[in-house]
Amino acid sequence: MADTATRQENYDHLVLNTCVLAGRIMIESGSEMSRVNDTIMRIAKNAGLKDAQVYATLTGIIMSGGVKEVGAEVGSIDKRAFDMEKVAKVNELSRAYAAKKIDIYEFRDDLVHIDDLVATFPLWLQTLGAGLVSGTLVVVFQNNLPDFWITFIVGMFGWAVYYFLNIYIQIRFLSEFLAAVVVGALALIAVKNGIGVKADDIIIGGMMPLVPGIPLTNAVRDALSGNLISGPARGIEALISACALGFGVAIALHFF
Repeated sequence: MADTATRQENYDHLVLNTCVLAGRIMIESGSEMSRVNDTIMRIAKNAGLKDAQVYATLTGIIMSGGVKEVGAEVGSIDKRAFDMEKVAKVNELSRAYAAKKIDIYEFRDDLVHIDDLVATFPLWLQTLGAGLVSGTLVVVFQNNLPDFWITFIVGMFGWAVYYFLNIYIQIRFLSEFLAAVVVGALALIAVKNGIGVKADDIIIGGMMPLVPGIPLTNAVRDALSGNLISGPARGIEALISACALGFGVAIALHFF
């Protein structure tokens, strides 16, 4: 009996740890809170913890299994990025677990090694994508076809600066600010040298890869779903990012 109770307790701890790990990965990757809560509760219920409860915010997760002997599990969230592939992979694994295709041990092992399961796009491809977004949107938004190629190049440079600064500085808002300065400066220099036509259009296009669209969207979704902690918090995060981008362009306009 004692061995059975111990095995059950260890199993319950494993389930809680898996739930918290799944939620942490999703929040760090930019998922909205309603999806995080739904995924965590689905995992817990499929594992047999019918009375489980979860409280998730942008900075931490508290998970209770509803079993007195197990208590609660706490997970902290120190950084947040945007990787929808990881969110989709966690959802895929949770559905595979619900369908009994994998057990809890395989599930947790896959979550621990999720960076190996979800390949990160190489820098050259990210930079190329940023350029395509910038060049395409300057045509779509401003109907400015002559500035497509210079906006393409400016967008690539802006994203590369943001990427490398985010690695070494690890303060996203400062990285966004300096990337915006580079975008604004390059756009103005291009127009002054006759390479570009409209500096405003080039800046608008070059800024598009840096615009905080996912945080803003998630802020609205969280607020509408009734999460009055994560919703405003994400909104403030998006607002700070927008201010950093705006101040960066203003600095470039002032000095160049």
